[in-house]
Amino acid sequence: MNDLSPAARAAFARTWTDGRPWEFLTQLTALGDRMAGGDGDARAGDIVADAFADAGVEHVEFDTFEMAHWTRGETTLELTAPDERSFEAIALPYSPAADVSGPLVDAGYGTPAEIDDHDVEGAIVVASTTTPEGGRFVHRVEKFNYAIDSGAKGFVFVNHVPGQLPPTGTLRYNEEAVAPAAGVSKETGAWLREYATRGGEARLTIDASTEPGESRNVVGRIGPDTDRELVFCAHYDAHDTAEGALDNGCGITTVVTAARILAAMDLELGIRVVGVGAEEVGLIGAEHLVETLDLDGVAAVVNVDGAGRFRDLVAMTHSSDAMADVAETVADETRHPIRVESEPHPFSDQWPFVRAGVPAVQLHSDSGERGRGWGHTHADTRDKVDDRNVREHGMLAALLVRELAAAAAVDEIPRLDDDELVAAFQQADFETGMKAAGIWPTEWE
Repeated sequence: MNDLSPAARAAFARTWTDGRPWEFLTQLTALGDRMAGGDGDARAGDIVADAFADAGVEHVEFDTFEMAHWTRGETTLELTAPDERSFEAIALPYSPAADVSGPLVDAGYGTPAEIDDHDVEGAIVVASTTTPEGGRFVHRVEKFNYAIDSGAKGFVFVNHVPGQLPPTGTLRYNEEAVAPAAGVSKETGAWLREYATRGGEARLTIDASTEPGESRNVVGRIGPDTDRELVFCAHYDAHDTAEGALDNGCGITTVVTAARILAAMDLELGIRVVGVGAEEVGLIGAEHLVETLDLDGVAAVVNVDGAGRFRDLVAMTHSSDAMADVAETVADETRHPIRVESEPHPFSDQWPFVRAGVPAVQLHSDSGERGRGWGHTHADTRDKVDDRNVREHGMLAALLVRELAAAAAVDEIPRLDDDELVAAFQQADFETGMKAAGIWPTEWE
């Protein structure tokens, strides 16, 4: 990193005390609701575009795409036996309007193996937001869809974080689910699990709608006009239950911060900078991006989803040794820890690229706890953010993108091999859950 130009060094120096990242995050979180397809989503896109331009990103424009726009109505969860009482609950995105009743079945963490251990036919399955230690984190869409495929009539997602915080999160990717689901707090979940042991029955009623809608990617460029390019992105949408400060206000702020530094650098490859829309409801903006780009010209992808939240950076390299090498180089030369995780997953905006064989890294950060913490609840608010993490991760992300651009300008970064990817996903026991969720690639069959 000793070869940085004076302009680049000055950009790094300014970042240490720059108030603009906090100002940008404040603008986003002040909107209150950035649900994809809604008014807040459109206003957020305008804020991102202005921030890109102010950071020195060139040719900033909107790329609009169609999506299934889900709207939340009222949700009620009532215990009908052995007692009668009601609980606070919120519908999960793409839940259909429905009114179902059935016995409560406690499926523990809700992994496919646990669901197989219970008779869930006609039941309302109760499952945790977390998963057992020692294995990979099993995503909500896997748990829900596997439970419904196994005969459940409804699904209740129980937060493992205390504080009366019902969680949200989408059920399908860009389409309405076939059965209803709701999130409840840890405290409510404790009651439901107890009632399940006593033959409890419940009624779940959801008012919601799914209609045609649209969102936007915010796209610009930094660096030279080269035939090949890097994609540097983060999603800016959030669920409508909170401010989305951690998920992913920190991530898009990290990208804006890094972009300001990159704009002052002498880069060897062009960088396409993207604020991605509609990630939370099924990676829709990323899918549109993959459809519209010439992937032969995309050397690699850096997706910032989760960086800036906590102290130490995590590089999820999705089975790419080259991406791991770049992350380790930046960590070594800056003496800042970056933990490399090689295991792939399909639950953020790098997935459509990984599926197409494009090497990718997701920049995340580690809280030391399992799961989302405040994320996907109404507690995901700006006061949880330490913007020192955002600024430092912005600097590290800029160095990582620069290092990646230099490497890609000299030699092509090896593409991902389908057979190796399939083996990695199968080794991590993804196949069953992904097939239930409808996201296992047909070409992998």
